[in-house]
Amino acid sequence: MHNFKKLDIWNKSVEFVADIYRLVNRFPQIERFGLVTQMQRAAVSIPTNIAEGSAKSSNKDFARFLEISLGSAYELETELLVSFKLSYIEAETYEQFQQKLSELQRMINGFKDTL
Repeated sequence: MHNFKKLDIWNKSVEFVADIYRLVNRFPQIERFGLVTQMQRAAVSIPTNIAEGSAKSSNKDFARFLEISLGSAYELETELLVSFKLSYIEAETYEQFQQKLSELQRMINGFKDTL
């Protein structure tokens, strides 16, 4: 069992969730129950699955939850692109979020490979 609160991937992903929530608060009201909700859920799923997986008794089970977390990160990557294509975010903002998300994806993959 791992202490998820000490994992860099968990801490960085929690910070990223807060960033996503601040970002989508600026989206049009029409997206409140659409893209906004989807992005919030995908973002929250990243650290949530890391935490849940850390409680599993085997590394194999933990790795499965890391894969779910990674899937949520890729889902969020797509939603960020859609947000950019719809002009909800500027190119610079999109690039900043994309870089943070790519770093998280690499970190999750790297950690999973060490299990």
